[in-house]
Amino acid sequence: MPALTRPARLAAGARVAVVAPSGPVPEERLEAGLDILRGWDLDPVVAPHVLDRHTEFPYLAGTDADRAADFQAAWCDPDVTAVLCARGGYGAQRMIDLLDWDAVRAAGPKVFVGFSDITALHEAFATRVGLATLHGPMVAAFDFLKNERSQEHLRATLFEPESVLTVASGEAAALVPGKATGVTLGGCASLLAAELGTPHARAGARGGLLLIEDVGEEAYRLDRILTQLLRGGWLDGVAGVALGSWVDCGPYEELRAVFADRLGPLGVPVVEHFGFGHAEGALTMPFGVRAELDADAGTLTLEEPALL
Repeated sequence: MPALTRPARLAAGARVAVVAPSGPVPEERLEAGLDILRGWDLDPVVAPHVLDRHTEFPYLAGTDADRAADFQAAWCDPDVTAVLCARGGYGAQRMIDLLDWDAVRAAGPKVFVGFSDITALHEAFATRVGLATLHGPMVAAFDFLKNERSQEHLRATLFEPESVLTVASGEAAALVPGKATGVTLGGCASLLAAELGTPHARAGARGGLLLIEDVGEEAYRLDRILTQLLRGGWLDGVAGVALGSWVDCGPYEELRAVFADRLGPLGVPVVEHFGFGHAEGALTMPFGVRAELDADAGTLTLEEPALL
């Protein structure tokens, strides 16, 4: 699995667009997140439909067409150097096929940040554009607004990526010991499974370091998700696995048994409690860059900075 094209780091005064590809965004949380970005000397521009709510499907931030138009316009704006998602929820898969991916590719590499439901867009950027992206906290999400570690790790990744070449949560532990190298990929486990068979899904994780997490999935559902990925051959040849947060996913002892049963037979290093995902203080994880995963040390060391 080859490394992907890395976009340029951000500089003071950079214009960044905030979009809502998925669920509706509370205005007060959006404003709080924008204040943080302005405090970093960024110039955030909010897409026109970010505060919309679909009249028939209130779990969506406006219509599929409007969400796609916001995203397309933001990405293709030559003055915008980064596109940041306001929040996750659900809906990215509904708008993703409305995007003109040729135009997205022609607009050149830019920084893209999001997680959770945004996993679908990470996969599309990898397969359709060949672009490295950032699995990181979102502008109007509680984990970003309330936690300084989460804010600082994202800020350092955006502005000083060479300062965060080694990512470590301090709580990580080896489920299966060992070291592995590969190109990072992943996201929300349920979204990766849901992407199978779609036009933007990659063939599999062969040769990659898989970074996965999820929220609100009980042990039996995570078992089903991992089993689907296994049965589909998607995990064949994966080099290593890092497990992030599993908020509201049931007793961790049950989850750990599932991970050991489903991932242990792969015979590759697996590290748990890695500190990315839906949990408070979540770290920013680059996708599409070559790295070494050390399950025993609980570290992910990038071979080069996430951004140029």
